Amino acid sequence: MPPFVKPFARIIGSGIIGSGTRGSRRLERLCILLLFCLGSISHAHAGATLFLEEPYSYDGALAGTGHAAVYLSRVCSVSPVILRPCAEGESGVVLSRYDGIAGYDWIAIPLVPYLYAVDRPEAVPLFADAKLVAFLRDQYRRDYLEALAPDRPDGRTPEGNWYELVGASYDRTIYGFEIETSPEQDALLIGKFNSQPNRERYNFVKRNCADFVREVIDFYYPHALHRSLIGDLGVTTPKQIAKMLAKYSRHHPELQSSDFLVPQVPGTVRRSKPVRGVLESVMAAKKYMLPLVVLHPYIGGGVLVEYFGHRRFDPSRNALILDSGRQLDAPMTRDERLRYQSRMEELSQTSVVDPLNEVRTNEGKAKEVKIWERLQASATPGIDTSGQPVLQLRIGDDWAHVGISRANILSVSDSPGLAARLLEARLRQELRPATARKTSRSDVEKDLALFQQLLKLQPRDVAVTPSSTNDDRTQPKAGSQ
Repeated sequence: MPPFVKPFARIIGSGIIGSGTRGSRRLERLCILLLFCLGSISHAHAGATLFLEEPYSYDGALAGTGHAAVYLSRVCSVSPVILRPCAEGESGVVLSRYDGIAGYDWIAIPLVPYLYAVDRPEAVPLFADAKLVAFLRDQYRRDYLEALAPDRPDGRTPEGNWYELVGASYDRTIYGFEIETSPEQDALLIGKFNSQPNRERYNFVKRNCADFVREVIDFYYPHALHRSLIGDLGVTTPKQIAKMLAKYSRHHPELQSSDFLVPQVPGTVRRSKPVRGVLESVMAAKKYMLPLVVLHPYIGGGVLVEYFGHRRFDPSRNALILDSGRQLDAPMTRDERLRYQSRMEELSQTSVVDPLNEVRTNEGKAKEVKIWERLQASATPGIDTSGQPVLQLRIGDDWAHVGISRANILSVSDSPGLAARLLEARLRQELRPATARKTSRSDVEKDLALFQQLLKLQPRDVAVTPSSTNDDRTQPKAGSQ
């Protein structure tokens, strides 16, 4: 029961409001109705969330328009291409349009796998590199997506764009713009999607991922979103429809709405870039701006107005952050970052039995930050018996296991020292000035507490085990990329 409901429950249960008078009976009925309404708030708030996803790789370096998807909190799936209403406790699916995946136009993926390529929040790794991400994606594909992306004839991982279906938060920061929907609207959407053909329709100019999300949101709220003929040269872009949904929400305060940020998972995967519109990408190259204004002053002036209007929309401004507990938290302030940084440096001086001490001595303190990253790059990822990710690391002639999720870093890790180095690498990235504004305070506090706990632990008797990668704690790797 929500805390603000308890006073009304106590009043009714105490007999203060009883059956004495006509007025008291009326007041009792009113309080019971209010109690029911307040108790239903947490269950009633559900909606459609536009995911604006920052660009990375070639998209980040060139176009920079990113990706768009829509998360429906009350819609689940029988399969990736058949929708159904969610049951109690389910968290919904993410829908998006894809290019070249089994001939389908749209595919539905549950929220946690879409973000992290694992089926439970507690299995999300604390620090990820490209090898681990590829392993987790392939593991999830083998468990749930074989029909969409079957193995090669030799049993190896297939090529293609299927990797875009899961693990989005390893590659990029994601901004969420939620707007309220009703169960009746959700039911109509499910009926529409299940009854219409689901055949590949992707076209960058006319039917891209942003067009798909625009169609979904417009199904709930007709004409809420539209493309920009000037700012994006007629192409629908993720940033434009996010801007339109934010504007629509401001103009309809009767609809519950919220904005938030899903941070990119700490690790060695290259950080994503700020999202842009089409014109922003062109005008960012300043050599194009001046000739356009000089040769076509009227057109150029209008283009500049639209360009700076697009730039004023900053999806990260005042956005709350989705933390590891799936709660919204404020980003760190500068003073908090400095205080956490000081605490981490203090803890990192703690003496601990660590197989990396010899490596540290040989390579010098200047390279200490990169030691864990190089060690993880050479490690073998696996899954422990409880379904949590684990690394098998070679230290000299021996092997050591390190749990890499919050659920198993204490129980599986052979060496608390190695596990502490993982937490240190995560904290150092979270506390960088450029990253801190996308990191929640609660996550940093949890990480510092876990770091301190690991530093206090003593190594197991089997801190570094004889060379064997498949003991009773770790299952063999499922496939190779």
